[in-house]
Amino acid sequence: MHTTAGVVAIVEDDAAMRKSIERLLHAYDFETLAYASAEEFLGCPLADSAASLVFDIHLPGISGIELRRRLSAAGSNRPAIFITAHDDKATRAEALAAGCVAFLQKPFEPGQLAEALQRAMKSGTAN
Repeated sequence: MHTTAGVVAIVEDDAAMRKSIERLLHAYDFETLAYASAEEFLGCPLADSAASLVFDIHLPGISGIELRRRLSAAGSNRPAIFITAHDDKATRAEALAAGCVAFLQKPFEPGQLAEALQRAMKSGTAN
């Protein structure tokens, strides 16, 4: 399922996981911008060019959920997908309340993330 897609901003503190997600999305024709922290993302003007967002929930400093909340408060409605190694009902509910369009537990199948991004970009939402 290849697509010519927009830019995806990835915020993931684990360097190996961040690089893996970048390679995966490149295989699906997504361009990527990758950041090691929410603060790095917020400080980069290029981040505004991203059509969609992939945020790890558990980041040092500002969490992925808090980052999504800040972006929403600033008027951003770009689709956000949360990824986490620590899935529980409370975290999932908090992520959904913050406006994520998909919630994936690591490790996820390679196609799951690309499919969620493709659905999000097509319709503006994904579940």
